[in-house]
Amino acid sequence: MSHRNDALRAARLRAGWRTVDQAAKRLSEHGQRLLQDRHFEVSPRTWRRWEGERPGWPPEDTAIVLHDALGRWPEDLGFTTPAGWIRPEAQEEDVNRRSFVSVTAAALIAGPTAPQHVDPALIDYFEQQLEGHYRADMYLGPHDLIGTVSAQYQLIDKLVRSAKGEVRRGLLRVGAAYAALVGWLYQDAGDLGAATFWRGVTQEIAVRSRDPQLIGYSLVNQAQVRTDLSDGHGVVDLCEAALDLSDGLFPKVRIMAMQQQAHGASLTGDRATVDRLIDSASGLLPRIDDDLPWGNACRRTPGYLEVQRATCYGRLGLGREAESLWVQVLDGVPPTARRDRGVYLARHAIAAAAAQEPDHAVEIARGAVAIAMETRSARMLRELVTLERAMRPWHDAPVGRDLAEILAPVSKGS
Repeated sequence: MSHRNDALRAARLRAGWRTVDQAAKRLSEHGQRLLQDRHFEVSPRTWRRWEGERPGWPPEDTAIVLHDALGRWPEDLGFTTPAGWIRPEAQEEDVNRRSFVSVTAAALIAGPTAPQHVDPALIDYFEQQLEGHYRADMYLGPHDLIGTVSAQYQLIDKLVRSAKGEVRRGLLRVGAAYAALVGWLYQDAGDLGAATFWRGVTQEIAVRSRDPQLIGYSLVNQAQVRTDLSDGHGVVDLCEAALDLSDGLFPKVRIMAMQQQAHGASLTGDRATVDRLIDSASGLLPRIDDDLPWGNACRRTPGYLEVQRATCYGRLGLGREAESLWVQVLDGVPPTARRDRGVYLARHAIAAAAAQEPDHAVEIARGAVAIAMETRSARMLRELVTLERAMRPWHDAPVGRDLAEILAPVSKGS
């Protein structure tokens, strides 16, 4: 038989299903478990038709089983998409988009608001809540916090409209920190459009506050998004603008700008600049003495700057150097920092693959996948996709099939 549907055949072989009969049996077993339906069955004859010239279109429950088993929807497996088909994840994306529109409305309250007395103690209240949100982000990841933090931002925005003088400026400062956190949560969730919007809100409020520290912080926030967009020159432009703002920038803000500029340098292939910036930032760490409630990752995160260096080395393809650094970094990560640990593990696995150690990469990846399933961090999922690409030389080897099996629960058809 001539296999006309090469996409499905390739996916079958990647899954380790060497024959059509074996594929039909395995998919039937998978569907029975997934759907809790012992009558679910795909026959060898059906699978042969799928791999033929006219594969047709599977029923919706079969489409879901195919996606869960092979990590791809039918339209990515060579099937002809019927009119009106909306794959379930697209429906979920639509729900998420409606949620984003609702949350974004928090930053765009139209019309006048009723004036009210604003007690100065509210500034301390929101600052204390902010620290709790930072801790919760480490434990939970982004999805469970976006609604809570953005609702508090909405309240701050409402109070700013009534507050005056120093109270108003204090609320603007804390409001900028809340907007920055919402932007970060969206960035971690993989919605760069929403992240960019909230980074813009952060910058607007920072400028309104007239606080050069916050303005610098907001520019670094914008640079973080450009890093995720792989725009190295854009990252460097924004970080240089932050560092040019004022000689009075606090050491913490300078460290944030310098380490982010190092990421930009790594995207342009400039290792010397990466090392120079990270080394210079390291010299500023002992000088941090501010009490600002935001931007304290460099205080909270063990080996913060070596994390940045290891990440930059990974982008530069320096597998052995990056792997050595990740071993040191991971030794100091507390068990409570689950999301960060998962990201670091995924990057460590990529470095191991680049160092030609595929078995070690797969071993490390197991831990990263377990955490990715808990936190649903899009950053972590992106790193795992990068790992899959880095492991392509071993795609048909047993270690490659092991990795495919490990990644199957978090695969989204990429």
